[in-house]
Amino acid sequence: MQEHSPSNFVHWWFDPRDGAPGRLAPRWIFLRALAAIYFSAFYSLLFQIKGLIGPEGILPARNYLAAVAQQFPSTKLWFAPTLFWISSSSHALLVVIWIGLVASVVALLNLWPRLSFFICFVCFLSFVSAASEFSNYQSDGMLLEAGFIALFFVPRGVMPGLGASTPPSRASLFLLQWEWFRIYFESGMVKLVSGDRQWRTLTAMDEYYQNGPLPTWIGWYVEHLPHWFQVASAAGTLVLELALVWMLFMPRRVRIICFFIVTPWEIGVILTANYTFLNYLVLALGFLLLDDRFVLPLLPMRYRTALDAAINRQTNKSELAEPPDDKAETSADQSASGRIRRTLSDHLSAIGLAISAVMLTWIFYNTSVEMLGIPFRGLPLPTLPIAALEPFRIANQYGLFAVMTNGRYEIEFQGSNDGQNWTAYPFRNKPQALNEAPRIYAPYQPRFDWNLWFASLGDWRQDQIVLFTEERLLENDTDVLALFKGNPFLQAPPRFVRAVLWQYWFTTREEKRETGNWWRRKYLGLYAPQLTKTPEGRTAVVQWPDELPIHN
Repeated sequence: MQEHSPSNFVHWWFDPRDGAPGRLAPRWIFLRALAAIYFSAFYSLLFQIKGLIGPEGILPARNYLAAVAQQFPSTKLWFAPTLFWISSSSHALLVVIWIGLVASVVALLNLWPRLSFFICFVCFLSFVSAASEFSNYQSDGMLLEAGFIALFFVPRGVMPGLGASTPPSRASLFLLQWEWFRIYFESGMVKLVSGDRQWRTLTAMDEYYQNGPLPTWIGWYVEHLPHWFQVASAAGTLVLELALVWMLFMPRRVRIICFFIVTPWEIGVILTANYTFLNYLVLALGFLLLDDRFVLPLLPMRYRTALDAAINRQTNKSELAEPPDDKAETSADQSASGRIRRTLSDHLSAIGLAISAVMLTWIFYNTSVEMLGIPFRGLPLPTLPIAALEPFRIANQYGLFAVMTNGRYEIEFQGSNDGQNWTAYPFRNKPQALNEAPRIYAPYQPRFDWNLWFASLGDWRQDQIVLFTEERLLENDTDVLALFKGNPFLQAPPRFVRAVLWQYWFTTREEKRETGNWWRRKYLGLYAPQLTKTPEGRTAVVQWPDELPIHN
């Protein structure tokens, strides 16, 4: 029958003109949140990008792109899709970030959302594709995946309002919900598959608030709650990630209940740990569990009236869009120019529908195979589609906290002019001063501080950003020094630079009452080679580090 034809199936899933009913308000909320998240990502890069990947930064983008070009000369644009192929100078880096920042504000104001979100996506992809180690975060993949799918989710027009004339396509709505589901469910699966003892014994949360990348002061207090609370938190995490998120696929009332479970949970995570914009994105995706009927009574009257009118227009759309009577066509429509416009419009719509169907189906295939690959490794399924999309980070596999860290280690850079008396370079966001409360600054993302946490869990040979940073500090490089809170060697660079390793713990309640300190720490030793500059201007090693306890 015609209603079950492949053409009707494609239109039902992918055509916004036959889009999902009753999701105008949740879409509006999600897109405003997505624009704000883009803004936070670009805003944080304004102050860091030159020090991270600028020409005088820690990992210059031009060096990385040159290596890509050497390895993939004919396909370099595919393996590193970035605007920085044109130029990776400091000015070019900032121009792209500023364009993304302005586009995120325009998207937040709901002006020409398809174009503004496209610009946001291209600018952020440009950074991620050129930043090598500074963009190896799951949060970056989450934002790129949500940002790409959102291009098929946004309404048409320059000032679309709620976009009642173009409701969200069913496929784009489902894939955004699917991303929300996978972030949770895949994180739960990797906890089981990893075999981590702390998750098996429900002790994973005992030191979680202390040992995570960048703690908060609220996390200090939660860390000191009774042990039964930590056990319940660990069990609740597994139940939420492995079971409760399946409520997405259940009837409307169950989905709404799920929203009121996961939303406070995410807010709790945001308050107790700084995971940049990751949890804000998951929180925003959760609003797609709701519908207009639920949101309508919660709105102020003037917004409620506008939404109610949009819902009525959408409901009556099929009645108002009856096929036109050929006899009633105007002379303009019967003209040659009118027929050409209609033909061109039909062709463009067909091309758009085809692109939507291919890309969204491709993403669903890749993400499904990636998810199945967690418990069932080596499945005999085609992986070429996955490899082809991998450079764009729009179809990802997730898995948060598969294995919990067993300690908090902090790398500290120090400079000296005599090799005996050392002065520490102060960090902006990492724990360092014992009496300084760990702050809440997410969704701001301090990528340098974040990378140092990962580096501290391994050997300096595995993550050479520490050694490159030491070299830049020997030169008093202004771009890299901007990543720190201050420069203790303003007049001239130090003669020697080293990176040492400390182990940190939260203080107990008694220690905090007596000393006012939030932290206590123990010196472990030299983390990376101590460097100096020779009279010829070359970098030389003064001392090699011994094997540290964490790496034994």
